[in-house]
Amino acid sequence: MTRLFTLFLALIALALPVSAQQGPLRIEITEGVIEPLPFAAPAFVPVNADAKDVGEDIASVVAADLVSTGLFRQIQSTSFISGITSFTSPVEFADWKAINAQALITGQISTNGSKLVIQFRVYDVFSGQELGNGLQFAGTTDGWRRMAHKVADAVYSRITGESGYFDSRIVFVSERGNKGARQKSLAIMDYDGANVQMLTDDNDLVLAPRFSPTGDRVLYTSYETGFPRIYLLDVGSASRRVLEEQPGSISFAPRFGPDGNTVVYSLATNGNTDLFRMDITGTGRVRLTSSPAIDTAPSFSPDGSQIVFESDRSGSQQLYIMPATGGQAKRISFGAGRYGTPVWSPRGDLIAFTKQHKGRFHIGVMRTDGSEERLLTASFLDEGPSWSPNGRVIMFTRETQGATGQASLYSVDITGRNLQRIRTPYGASDPAWSPLQ
Repeated sequence: MTRLFTLFLALIALALPVSAQQGPLRIEITEGVIEPLPFAAPAFVPVNADAKDVGEDIASVVAADLVSTGLFRQIQSTSFISGITSFTSPVEFADWKAINAQALITGQISTNGSKLVIQFRVYDVFSGQELGNGLQFAGTTDGWRRMAHKVADAVYSRITGESGYFDSRIVFVSERGNKGARQKSLAIMDYDGANVQMLTDDNDLVLAPRFSPTGDRVLYTSYETGFPRIYLLDVGSASRRVLEEQPGSISFAPRFGPDGNTVVYSLATNGNTDLFRMDITGTGRVRLTSSPAIDTAPSFSPDGSQIVFESDRSGSQQLYIMPATGGQAKRISFGAGRYGTPVWSPRGDLIAFTKQHKGRFHIGVMRTDGSEERLLTASFLDEGPSWSPNGRVIMFTRETQGATGQASLYSVDITGRNLQRIRTPYGASDPAWSPLQ
């Protein structure tokens, strides 16, 4: 796990069974494996001519979001018996039952210059009932894709009972060039790989970006001065500043606390690496660990009361939990192999990690007491998990073997199913998932 230790480093909901048709349409969270729920999402009805293409695009993104979870299967328009030509007309449920659609998503789009309004409804086809009340989102035509993600989140929530994760973003390290001589810069994109934007140039090595709880700031490590330093970047303006710079020391692996005003990180001084915390202003530095071991990759629990981290204090890389104020640390990893890059789930129930065992790398999860360990992936090199906002999906880095191997982003649900590659323009690593926007 040398690369993990030096680089200091996650999608998809649980496989869910469909409820019986006698009750309201609902996907209930279990670990069963079933056929995805079939749904139909006709193009959203345009109120004016300019809205026609947008209506088709929005329905397409909504459908793609749902299908990407592995829980839903889209019924193609070529199978439709009747269409949706009016948002206010009664739905001919018999036509949708005939093609076995269990859920129906209808919508209406109107534009006025740069303004865009979306109205939509979700129906349980077999009961003939609407799930909740219709909703409306307003924005700009330039923001149509984000509005489509919001619609998908609402549909997902009404059918599963959980919050969605589609209206979120990923900050990551974009990698160009050959292995061993790659140019790296910070980039940001929608959760599905769309709308990629560069946040820094590729003149300096950057590592391990981490979102703030509000999604408007990013912590990362940069070698701009020749030594690792922690920087704070404003996502909107791309302005940045050095957050931690101690002469003769190396700071790295920063992560926000849940209050957004606290940062926990590693500081290496005189050959020793310990965990520290400080205010987002760069003041109030407090030492949390004091051992001859390498303590790094800290992550707060959602309530801010504890920190999970990796350390080789037992002779190999393992996972530990301690109070957020420091103090006695308890080891929680006891399986064969080495463990690193722990990240606490936003639900608080699980910890994701990277594991190396018998020459293979894995992304895994365990309970916060170390029980119920499950390995979700296996590869030449999988590392650096990051949780979706709803705690059901993990995005991570996968690197292929060989001199020309390239790093890519993948996602997997917490059962280990629905493994997917996230397409990016170049190689990509170190993903960090934002909260819902």
